[in-house]
Amino acid sequence: MLAVLLLVLLGAVLFDTRRRVMALEARIAILEAEAQPLPVPVAPEPVRVVRDSVEVSPPTPTPVVTVRRTPWTEAVVQPKVEPEPEVVNAASIEDVASARPAFGFEELFGRRLPIWAGGVTLAVAGVLLVKYSIDSGLLSPVIRVLLGLIFGAGLIAGAEVALRQEERVRDARVRQSLAGAGLATLYAVILAAANLYHLVGPGTAFVGLAGVTALAMVLSLRFGAPSAMLGLVGGLAAPALAGADEPNIPLLSCYLALTIGGLCALSRTQRWMWLGVGALIGGAGWGSLLLLSGALDLASSLSVGLLILAIGIAFPLFAFSGSRATLIRAASAVVASAQMAALIATGGFALLHWALFGLLSIAFLWLSGREPALRRLMPVGLAVGLLLAGAWPAPAASSFMLVVLGLAMIYGGGALWRLWRPAGGLIEAGQVAGVALGGLAVSVLHFYRGSATDDLRFALIALVASALPAVAVAMGWRNPTRRDDARLALLATSAAILLALAGIFGLAGWTLPLVVGIVAVALLLLAARAGDMRIEYSGWAFAFTAVASLVSGDRGLGELGRLAGLGADAGPAIALLRWSGVALAQMLYAWRARLAEGRLVAQIVATLCAYGAFAQVVPVLWLAPIVALGLPLLAEGACRLPPLRLLPALATLFLLTLLWAAEPLLAWIDPAMLSLLGRPMLVSLLPDRVDMLLRLALPAALIGLAVIRGKQAIGLIGRKLAVIAAGLFGMIALHILYKQAFAIADHAAFVRAGLAERTLWEGLLIMAGWAAWRRFNQREIGLTLVLAGIAHNLLYTLLLHNPFWAAQAVGSVPLFNLLVPAFAIPLIGLWLVGRMAPEPAERCMRYREGAYMVLILLFAFTMLRQLFCGPMLNLPYLSAGEDIGRSVLAIALAISFLLWGIRRGGRDWRIASLLLMLGAVAKVFLLDASGLTGLPRIASFLALGFSLIGIGWLYSRHLRVDARHGRAES
Repeated sequence: MLAVLLLVLLGAVLFDTRRRVMALEARIAILEAEAQPLPVPVAPEPVRVVRDSVEVSPPTPTPVVTVRRTPWTEAVVQPKVEPEPEVVNAASIEDVASARPAFGFEELFGRRLPIWAGGVTLAVAGVLLVKYSIDSGLLSPVIRVLLGLIFGAGLIAGAEVALRQEERVRDARVRQSLAGAGLATLYAVILAAANLYHLVGPGTAFVGLAGVTALAMVLSLRFGAPSAMLGLVGGLAAPALAGADEPNIPLLSCYLALTIGGLCALSRTQRWMWLGVGALIGGAGWGSLLLLSGALDLASSLSVGLLILAIGIAFPLFAFSGSRATLIRAASAVVASAQMAALIATGGFALLHWALFGLLSIAFLWLSGREPALRRLMPVGLAVGLLLAGAWPAPAASSFMLVVLGLAMIYGGGALWRLWRPAGGLIEAGQVAGVALGGLAVSVLHFYRGSATDDLRFALIALVASALPAVAVAMGWRNPTRRDDARLALLATSAAILLALAGIFGLAGWTLPLVVGIVAVALLLLAARAGDMRIEYSGWAFAFTAVASLVSGDRGLGELGRLAGLGADAGPAIALLRWSGVALAQMLYAWRARLAEGRLVAQIVATLCAYGAFAQVVPVLWLAPIVALGLPLLAEGACRLPPLRLLPALATLFLLTLLWAAEPLLAWIDPAMLSLLGRPMLVSLLPDRVDMLLRLALPAALIGLAVIRGKQAIGLIGRKLAVIAAGLFGMIALHILYKQAFAIADHAAFVRAGLAERTLWEGLLIMAGWAAWRRFNQREIGLTLVLAGIAHNLLYTLLLHNPFWAAQAVGSVPLFNLLVPAFAIPLIGLWLVGRMAPEPAERCMRYREGAYMVLILLFAFTMLRQLFCGPMLNLPYLSAGEDIGRSVLAIALAISFLLWGIRRGGRDWRIASLLLMLGAVAKVFLLDASGLTGLPRIASFLALGFSLIGIGWLYSRHLRVDARHGRAES
């Protein structure tokens, strides 16, 4: 039976499988019918390549197969067909290889080097021939020299023959090597005749070497660059190789000038820049050697100076052209400046040397006018001239004046003439400023001795020097391009510096801040008139320099100490003038400047300087009120301006007010912090009444007035900070004044009146909070004051100085003592908090009711203690009557809590009642009953029993009512 069932089941499965396969085949057929053929790359056209009649067959293309995409078809990968190798004719390869330029072994060692090696070999051969004749003694020195000259001339003649037979030789290097070997032989023969055989003197040898150099330059025109190279090396080395111990410097300078000039001319005609650059470098080296040779006489100095001028200015100007010529001329001019400076320094700063430097400066001026790219040379020359003038040891006044005036005329006059023309720019403005400032600086360095006469003289010099940039400013005032760069600002700044220096020299030292401040104001006004922000930037530098000079030096430090109430009154009128002048300058910048960030800083600095002016003449006692008085006055003025316009100044005054209040605040905070640890806050530890009034109370009132009068001027955050500060100052001032009224100065007074003082203060806080809430509609302030009163009571009255454990007199009459208000204050305060903030109070209802319970219990037991002990509750003994009274009081309070909880529906009160009752029962059974006998013991048990019965009856009745209400509701 089981087998039959299995067969039936298998047949059903096979039938279902066959049906599914047929459906799948139908679906595949539909998909194949709808499918599109995949794109297959088309084979490229066959290309037939012919290489010298050799046909290269293209590869056989792969047949294109159309592939239809099916559900199982992912990709069709075509087989990669490698191309057949191309057949190329060998003859074509050789032709291509021969067409390319090659630089192989044969080219280098077969065609190029042998010719040059041959020329060198000939020169060596000539030297060896001469050496052989010397060693063997075959020829006399004269014959040897003559044969050497003939050999050198023969080589040069051979070069000429090679040139004339160019069609046969067909290589220019043959004649170049022969000419080079001939020139080298001539140089060697002349040197041997002079230095080895002493046949001729140094002068004759020098003339011979010069002649060979001239011959080399001539031959270079005929045979090429190698001859020029030998002429360059030989011509520059000839003076050293001639062997003269004491050379004729004028003659040597003339030779060097002619040689270097000839080489530079050859460099220009043949366009061999390397030749001209090498000649200039060699000439500069010879100039340095001549300068280091020692003191030069008049003729030598003149010749060396003219050589430096020629090498540095003339030769580079005419020898070079193109894009690199400017760089070469600039470098040559800089080197010439340095060498001319060395000539002046080593020559004792003679006027002749200065005249040569003047010629160099005029050449600079002319060269910069000819090539605008070389304008940067002028500041270099001016800097060198000023440095030399500064390094001039003990110059005569007349000579020094001539030199400085000459520098001013060449550099300053030229720059002034070119300044506002199309070619002028910042370089010329810098020259004008450099001439004016540098001339004054070097003059002060040499001739200022600090006397009154020197002060007046240099004040006039500074005024005259300031005229140069001032004239430059006036010349460019109407120039339409003056706003394109910083020329006007640079000139105005230099004139301002010179005017400030004139004031420093001509006026007393204490006027320095005023002078600089006046110059700063002038620059600000000039910037506004010119519409140039760069001039204002310069003015900012002068403005803050005035502030820095105000507080520098002994006088400045003394006046600065007055701001904090320190230091003596030394010259209050002068100090007032100094501080007020700088304050006015800063106010003008805060009002008229265009730089927004600078205006903010200037407001702050102006406020501080104005306060400093008051501090110089006002007694220290009144500085804090004056600073605070400035807040409402400034706030009143700010109401007529855009919002927050004077906020930096107001914030500065506010900060000064805080700083003046810091001392009484710290004097109050120190005992206040110690009071948190239980130390009494005695009046002797607090600030006196004057400090409290002038630094706290009056500033608090003035801050509040400023908040009222300047709401828009200080903003929302500023108002909040001001209100917090005013409230803090006011509360601390009132607390200090309140402490002064009770005058608790020692521990005995604290025991006697401490509780009364605290209770009254806490009551005043809560009353003030209620008044702020009800009368002035200031809920936040009122809530803060009420919470402060509650916190003060809980911390100081109920925790730190509780009469139970601290020595505090509470009064001798029961119910008419300080305990009633002391415990009523937190109860009333919590009730007021619930009225003032109902929603938060509702969320904290259980905590408030718990606080009520604790306060009631403490008050009840404290009153019981006072009934038995009198005014001092911290006595160490406990009477039997008081002990029984505590039990009875606990039971009474438990019944009261229960009744209140039933009436208000407060479960917490009922639970507290039960806990209190359980505590009372435990106390009666465990403590009270064990110590009583007779009627008292019976009375205690009776009272406890009736109480327990009453409480049980009340609970049962209350629970039945609750159950009935619950059924009705259900």
